[in-house]
Amino acid sequence: MTWGYFAGRTASYRRRSAHPRRAWTIASVLHILLITFPFFALVLCGFVAARWRLLPLDAIAGLNGFVLFFALPCMLYRFGSSTPLSQLLDGGVFFTWSLCALITVGFTLAVSRGPRIGWNDASFGALVAAFPNTGFMGVPLLVALLGAGAAGPVILTMLVDMVMTTSLCIALSRLDGADQHGASKAARSALKGVAANPLPWSILLGALASALSLELPRPLSQTVGLMADAASPVALFTIGAVLARSQMVATLKQQAPSPLRDYLPVVGIKLLAHPLLVLLLGTAGIACGLPLSRFALTVMVLAAALPSASNVSLLAERFGADNGRIARIILLSTAAAFLTFSLAVSWLT
Repeated sequence: MTWGYFAGRTASYRRRSAHPRRAWTIASVLHILLITFPFFALVLCGFVAARWRLLPLDAIAGLNGFVLFFALPCMLYRFGSSTPLSQLLDGGVFFTWSLCALITVGFTLAVSRGPRIGWNDASFGALVAAFPNTGFMGVPLLVALLGAGAAGPVILTMLVDMVMTTSLCIALSRLDGADQHGASKAARSALKGVAANPLPWSILLGALASALSLELPRPLSQTVGLMADAASPVALFTIGAVLARSQMVATLKQQAPSPLRDYLPVVGIKLLAHPLLVLLLGTAGIACGLPLSRFALTVMVLAAALPSASNVSLLAERFGADNGRIARIILLSTAAAFLTFSLAVSWLT
């Protein structure tokens, strides 16, 4: 599966979308499912491959490293360098997405914390509710659905989540500790993690190339293009493998399954409340004169309707949170999003 395949599906989708909004029928939903199916099918393939040990669990870290340090940075650089700088610095997108992220984090914390769920578990639950899988899934999927113009808004939302939302939730997760400086230390640790993450840097380099109209030498450009083309299928396959590994590790550790009430509401917040909040606040902002285009708002709503970011599971494990609960939220949101995301696309386009 190559970028050419997705480009062909994009052209087909845009031809159909050039007409006035179609009636929300079963046929239109099925049409969207046909477009989104390859993306979720690759996730399922990765899950099955790891679950059946066709892919050794030790190999998953290598796949993750390839996607994180090579393929995905090249893809983001290519999108960033070909996207007008004004789209990458869209104040309306930044303000709306940041406000929705803060509200989602606060609301999830309020409904999650209790005698059994402290700050640590609740904070990573809030992060997984507010942080969609824009990196591994969102950028290629939304560009395939809506065209190259979707790259700018979705990349900006990813930057907000990687820097602001993640740092905030990691800092909040330390409030359970006796050390009064735990939150500040965690925030500094999170910012160091952001600085070591190649994804924000690749976006910034792409934005710089766009601003200066720089073009890579042809051999280097072709190398970046080949690596970028590999990002989508390998990243999606890796999501499934990571989810399977998380579930298998929890089973080996004989962790008691979390009650449905501990994770099902968070799945609902991620797939339903978060995109609805973005739609309502974005629409209200446009009515009040916020410089936010309808197209950018559609991209943001669909980004919010994506399943939870799979990398939150790794962060939860690193900071000692209940990774079994987080993995269940990610797994269930990914499975349910095949239907809910497709319905959102059919409704908004």
